[in-house]
Amino acid sequence: MARREVLGLFRDAETAAGATTVLHEAGVRQDDIEVLTGAPYPEGAFGEHIKRHRIYLFPMIGAICGFTVAILLTAGTQLAYPVVTGGKPILSVPPMVIITYEGTLLGAILFTVLGVVFESRLPRGKIGLYDPRITEGFIGLVVSCAADQWLAVEQALRRAGAFEVKHEQA
Repeated sequence: MARREVLGLFRDAETAAGATTVLHEAGVRQDDIEVLTGAPYPEGAFGEHIKRHRIYLFPMIGAICGFTVAILLTAGTQLAYPVVTGGKPILSVPPMVIITYEGTLLGAILFTVLGVVFESRLPRGKIGLYDPRITEGFIGLVVSCAADQWLAVEQALRRAGAFEVKHEQA
């Protein structure tokens, strides 16, 4: 089913927070509302659902990958080019420790950067409705709804105190 977006502009945070309640009463799901502000507000300030992040998984997976690659690289190099001197073992652990440590850290750091990019929802392909006045202090609520519900959502935003409501052209 086709979806449309409706943008309601509000002058202050209290009115925008009340609008999310009005939208929930009108049957709009929590995941269909996006709050746009030009200034940072605490998570949940507008009654939106605080999404759980998974950023802690990225460094852990990166560390495991880095550790594995470092072990395979050092062991593979020592086995491919064996230098047997004085009865020493082919796989020597002390040199492997340094490379393994560095590989583990490198993997964790690289995956942490990737995790921050993904958890920040970057890159965003399509930017929906936007109004430049949001950067001047206004607050925008973008509601994604079914094509046949956009009129009801627009009326709910006006009832909630939006001074201007915009919608996508069909």
